[in-house]
Amino acid sequence: QVELAESGGGLAQAGGSLRLSCAVSVGSGKILNLYAMGWYRQGPGNQRELVADINSAGSTNYAEPVKGRFTISRDNAKNTVYLQMNSLKPEDTAVYYCNADLVFTDWMGTPIAGKDFWGRGTQVTVSS
Repeated sequence: QVELAESGGGLAQAGGSLRLSCAVSVGSGKILNLYAMGWYRQGPGNQRELVADINSAGSTNYAEPVKGRFTISRDNAKNTVYLQMNSLKPEDTAVYYCNADLVFTDWMGTPIAGKDFWGRGTQVTVSS
């Protein structure tokens, strides 16, 4: 019922930029509160790792390899989180996943709290 739809991935050259978006929706229910949202990535042969996250107050946290190059932001009115990626490097190549914690209602209006909802991922490939 909860869907996280990522978009914006693709192919970029080293030094280039991409912007990822992730929109959260809940089918026939509605979102009551959208808490922490984040971006993770999983490169070939690697485990999934945190890239950046942002809480409901707008406080952000970045993994060391992306500090100063990536910026996470959110639009609460649109239930959307973004990841602006600049100065891309080949080692940024990975599938990028969106993650969110939220409270929403089902089709009957019953509140449901859930953590760690995931999107299906979007491929980012950076060529040298």
